[in-house]
Amino acid sequence: MLAPERRNRIMQILNEEKQILVKDISVVLSVSEGTLRNDLKILEEDGLIERTHGGAVLPKPPNHEYTFHSRSQINQAEKMAIGRSAARLVQNGQCIILDASSTSLELAKQLISFDYLTVVTNGLATAQELTRNPRINVIVVGGVLRPGSSSLEGLLGRGLLSQIHADVFFTSAQGFTVAEGLTDFSVYEAELKKSIVVNVSKVVALLDSTKLGRRSIATFAELPQIHTLITDAGADRSFLHTLKGVEVVIAD
Repeated sequence: MLAPERRNRIMQILNEEKQILVKDISVVLSVSEGTLRNDLKILEEDGLIERTHGGAVLPKPPNHEYTFHSRSQINQAEKMAIGRSAARLVQNGQCIILDASSTSLELAKQLISFDYLTVVTNGLATAQELTRNPRINVIVVGGVLRPGSSSLEGLLGRGLLSQIHADVFFTSAQGFTVAEGLTDFSVYEAELKKSIVVNVSKVVALLDSTKLGRRSIATFAELPQIHTLITDAGADRSFLHTLKGVEVVIAD
């Protein structure tokens, strides 16, 4: 088992059990305790776990409302520019899917003047923004609404999404690397996005430059599945040159 796969498995077990012990997981994964301690150290540095004596637990959950608001304030100018560039890829009459990210919300703000557009989303803030235009047909993907959250989480919407053949999926991510592709912190969110990626004509990644070269727990789109990356002027050009087969747009 390769290190990335092993760490994904550790996070899956931790999400199920809420806490783990090194001595137990070493037996389950058939690796040494020393190797596992190194894995936990890396996962902790990535902010994905909190190490305890002899094991690890998940970090304390943040306030979701504050988290979404704070995310929308970080690199706001860059996200607005990315949203404007993304809107240029949208045509009247299309069916598009937007994730619940703060960057997709900036795209939604640019779509208000469009006619006869169908937008599928699990983002409540995005859906509310789009309902300002009665000519946009808004479909909200079902899921679990966490206290204070602005998105519907979980896999309840997967059945609906399997019946929708959208033109473009606009999505952000916690990180993007050549090896892991687009990755998210939530395993459930990643699984939902996976089901979208395999059923859509085009995947457009909306990522400010801080997301490039970083990785999170779960991959939902590998490099060959990504058609376009829209990022900002702060993007590392050496990283962009490694993205073979991906159209790169620098938002202005």
